[in-house]
Amino acid sequence: MPDPSTLAVFAVASLALITVPGPSVIFIVTRSLEHGRRAGLVSMLGVEAGALVHVVAAAVGLSALLASSAVAFTIVKYAGAAYLIVLGLQALRRSGAGSVEAPPPVSGATLFRQGAVVNLFNPKVAIFFLAFLPQFVDPTGGAVALQVGLLGLCFIGLAVLSDTAYALVAGSLGDRLRQGASLRRLLDRISGGVYLALGAAAALGGERPQPRTAP
Repeated sequence: MPDPSTLAVFAVASLALITVPGPSVIFIVTRSLEHGRRAGLVSMLGVEAGALVHVVAAAVGLSALLASSAVAFTIVKYAGAAYLIVLGLQALRRSGAGSVEAPPPVSGATLFRQGAVVNLFNPKVAIFFLAFLPQFVDPTGGAVALQVGLLGLCFIGLAVLSDTAYALVAGSLGDRLRQGASLRRLLDRISGGVYLALGAAAALGGERPQPRTAP
């Protein structure tokens, strides 16, 4: 079990990383702008569920396998990139449809699944947890896997707080933007461009990161 001082340092370091918007935050913000605060919050829960899977994988050592296998890393990377590109093309297609009606609501299950898939198919998240969490583990302080799991849960808890704030702010802004048909089309174009950019960044992200230092 990490001691209180280690947990305090870990929390400060985690907050410094979490509050800087990354692909997951951008995804949550985009979903909030598109469909409102509820959609952003459900998407956030999906993203954190995906992060939880990565934490479990790091605790049992599966992330090390992903880090050492170029084939596995490439497959996961391109699968995630393709998924984001599909979301982007769907948004751009809506923007060019010429409809003045608001887009149909998206079910909570769909939003949750999309958030989870986006995070699950981001191999850099897996490598990040593998690199970051062990830096705060004390090999003499008990089971390493348990310590990694507890630190990961702490990280996810802090991420929930930060991402919730992003979702609420973006959702409130999106409520105003969606009031007019022309603004809705503009929002779809922006959302589509963001998804395509995230997909391209994921696909062209270069070599797999080495599990030595946190990003």
